[in-house]
Amino acid sequence: MAYPDDLLGEGEHVLLHRHPHWRMLIRPLLVLLVVGVGGGYLAVLAASSSWRTPLWGALGVIGGVLLIWLFLTPLLRWWTTHFVVTSQRLMVREGVLTRSGVHIPVDRINSVRSRRGLIDRLLGSGTLIVESASDEPLEFDDISDVDRVQSLLYGTFDEDSEGQHPAG
Repeated sequence: MAYPDDLLGEGEHVLLHRHPHWRMLIRPLLVLLVVGVGGGYLAVLAASSSWRTPLWGALGVIGGVLLIWLFLTPLLRWWTTHFVVTSQRLMVREGVLTRSGVHIPVDRINSVRSRRGLIDRLLGSGTLIVESASDEPLEFDDISDVDRVQSLLYGTFDEDSEGQHPAG
């Protein structure tokens, strides 16, 4: 994957690169559907009014604001959030206008735990809890196939699935 290539050190290679689980997009997609159908219905109702042009303009502005706030912003947040495991570290980068990130060297990770509720198990996601040498535990929500990620961080990654074995 092209995203972290400029952040990699010499000899470092990407083992896993993911965005948060797709379930984060369910609510924004429902908003898109409701705003589209509701706005269309209200536009049809306003068509018979003598005030139709200002009403359509108001519906367009309200619909546009709702779509930017409740659809586009979460979609961009999902798209710009990266969970990357390399041969040497764990990187989490997020943010649209202001970027923030966490980089943890794999050799400084003390323990990795996962938490999966019923919905998480049904959808194949979970929360990854990483304890490093000197920090409070970090929780990463909505990680796809969290058990595989946990195994990868412990170095028990199955060589047949990716053709690579983590170093370090």
